[in-house]
Amino acid sequence: MAVPVMIVLDAVLVVVFSTFGRGAHSEGLGVAQVWGTAWPFLVGLAVGWLVLLAGRREPSSIGSGVLLWLATLVVGMVIRGLGDGRVPHWSFMIVAGVVTGLFLVGWRAVRAALVRRRRQRSPSAN
Repeated sequence: MAVPVMIVLDAVLVVVFSTFGRGAHSEGLGVAQVWGTAWPFLVGLAVGWLVLLAGRREPSSIGSGVLLWLATLVVGMVIRGLGDGRVPHWSFMIVAGVVTGLFLVGWRAVRAALVRRRRQRSPSAN
């Protein structure tokens, strides 16, 4: 999978996370409203991608997913905290951590399992 495709996929998943979160709290789902929730986490994702690319890491690896997840979560929470003038509520941090982790690490784990399975079934692997 090409790097630009992975970047877009990760960004879409962060926007999906933001949309689900707003929907779960019966908050508005307009573009500007979702953007207001998503942008701090998208900045975190961008920071993570810059670190990932600068370090020349394999972007589809599970370890890279963990790096992106942590950057997305930490930077996103810091920006939200600075914007709100307080630390985000612990329950929001937990939910955001779990969901972004499932999204950013999850697709990479599924991909790794599929690649591993394909290699095991390949006649050239024996």
